[in-house]
Amino acid sequence: MKKAVGGKSRVDLAVDQIIQVILDRDMKAGDKLPNEYDLARELGVGRSTVREAIKRLVARNILTARQGAGTFVSEKNGVPEDPLGLTFMMEEGSENLALDLQDIRLMLEPETCAIVARGATPEQIDQMQAYCDETTRLIEAEEDYSAADAKFHRYLAECSGNHVLPNLIPIIASAIGVVITVTNDEHRSQSGMEHQRIVDAIRRHDPEGAKYSMIAHLNTSRNSMLHSRDNCAAKR
Repeated sequence: MKKAVGGKSRVDLAVDQIIQVILDRDMKAGDKLPNEYDLARELGVGRSTVREAIKRLVARNILTARQGAGTFVSEKNGVPEDPLGLTFMMEEGSENLALDLQDIRLMLEPETCAIVARGATPEQIDQMQAYCDETTRLIEAEEDYSAADAKFHRYLAECSGNHVLPNLIPIIASAIGVVITVTNDEHRSQSGMEHQRIVDAIRRHDPEGAKYSMIAHLNTSRNSMLHSRDNCAAKR
């Protein structure tokens, strides 16, 4: 590949240009990019260059390609699938990984809830309630609720106004699935009620109440994991 300005290849420059197009047009997750022909003409490069640039952006979770439909801004916000290397840590012991992740969540999410409680709008609170209700519905229907649970926690992060948290919390919240497995989902019935207490505190604009409701929520499963670990150690 021939090198262009600053030692970058044409494809590298096209990657930068496409990212700039997304930013300039304030494109959101799910928005469709111009087709390959139009994009090549707009950027002043060949279609093969655009095609390779799109492949790289798909690999980076910035774009997603749907066969027959086109290329879209990815909902993954450019975040790698496993930036913390949790897959390999899980091989070493799911219980220890779940505890470590839960401890990290306890450092971040209670303070996040306190921030949200101070400034949440009525519209944001309504959306939180909708996510909370969906989690409860799935729990009561005895269906898999882990994705809805994670969505609730991510939305709280989005409402904080911090631009990093919405990308960080889903990675850490991958603990949800591990926690459910490690605890045999024994706290299933409590999750919906605990989510509701968090929303109620935020609705009251009660930072301390929201903070400690989240601590109580995360501690429920954490204490269960510690108890399980201690029992296993005692049997050895």
